[in-house]
Amino acid sequence: MIILRELKEKDSPFMLEWMQDADIQKCFKRRMADSTVEDVLAFIKKSALPDAVTTGTDLHYAIADQADDQYLGTVSLKNIDLDNGNAEFAIVTRKEAHGKGIGHEATILMLKKAFNEIGLQRVYLNVFSNNAAAIKLYERCGFRPEGEFRNHFLIDGRYVGWKWYGMLKDEFDETK
Repeated sequence: MIILRELKEKDSPFMLEWMQDADIQKCFKRRMADSTVEDVLAFIKKSALPDAVTTGTDLHYAIADQADDQYLGTVSLKNIDLDNGNAEFAIVTRKEAHGKGIGHEATILMLKKAFNEIGLQRVYLNVFSNNAAAIKLYERCGFRPEGEFRNHFLIDGRYVGWKWYGMLKDEFDETK
């Protein structure tokens, strides 16, 4: 069982762990392998949880084990647009959390927050077309494909597509 909570300084070594993990980083457009503890601490400080309903800013939550509060990953709503009722979803988990349903649980908790607390109409995301594990998670959570930019990024000498997914509030309400 997990909870979503504010990011804390004590999370920084675990965040740095996934940022410097080559397997996890191959799923990201922005490379973070050179990140330092100082970079992570600055992000945590900048991510202090505001009231997104009034500020319309990014929200970043720690995914934490409910039993011992250990950091397992980060789940975010970015580019929150309150005027148009939408935001971009993002999630990353440490390898330790893979294959345990933690990503699914965190995604559903964040979607509840997006639709029921913030009042968004649509949540969208993008993912490399070769990231089968993430695509499986997103589709299992109810995201629907909306399109693909084929051969959109040159990553490590190979072109990779960029898939777009979205979910509307009424679609979430129907499935949950």
